[in-house]
Amino acid sequence: MNKPLILYRSLTSWLEQADWLLPSVARFLFAAILLMYFWVSGLTKLGEGFLGLFSPSTGAYAQIFPRVIEAVGYDTDQMALWQKFVVLAGTWAEFILPALIVIGLLTRLAALGMIGFLALQTLTDLYGHGGWGDPQVVGAWFDRFADGIILDQRALWIFLLLVIIVKGAGPLSFDRALGPRG
Repeated sequence: MNKPLILYRSLTSWLEQADWLLPSVARFLFAAILLMYFWVSGLTKLGEGFLGLFSPSTGAYAQIFPRVIEAVGYDTDQMALWQKFVVLAGTWAEFILPALIVIGLLTRLAALGMIGFLALQTLTDLYGHGGWGDPQVVGAWFDRFADGIILDQRALWIFLLLVIIVKGAGPLSFDRALGPRG
C-alpha cells in the first residue's frame, strides 16, 4: 500500500511547484469566458457618440436601477446625482476591470473590484429585475443541475476571481514585469 502512494506523490509533486499554472489559467479562462460578456454589456450602457462614455444610455439606468427608472417614466434627468454616478462607474467598470485582469495590471485589485461588481449585479438581478422569485434563474446548490444562472454561474465566476486574488496574475502579466525582481 505504501508503494502506490509513493509513486502517486512522485508523479504529482511537480504540480506543487507549478505556481504559474493557476493564475495563468484563471486569467485565460476569464478572457475566454467573461471578457466579452462584460464588454458587450458595457456597450449597451453607453450613450451616443464619444460623449456616450460620460452620458450613459437610458438602458444603463434600466439595467442598474430598473424599478427607479420605471417609476420616473424613464426620464434620466429625474435620477439622483448618486444614481448617475453609480451608473457611470458601473459602465466604466465593465470595461476597465476586465481589461486590467486580462493584461495582468493591478490584477488582484481588479479581481476584487469584479467580485464587488458581481455582488451588485447579482443583487440587482435578484431584487431589481425580480429574479429572486424564479427558481430557474436563481438555481440551487447541491441539486443535479449545473446551469442555475445566479447561484451556479456566479459562484464559479467568483471562484475564478478568488484564484487571481490569492495567486496573483502569474508570470505573463504587467504585474510581474513591473514588480520587483528577486
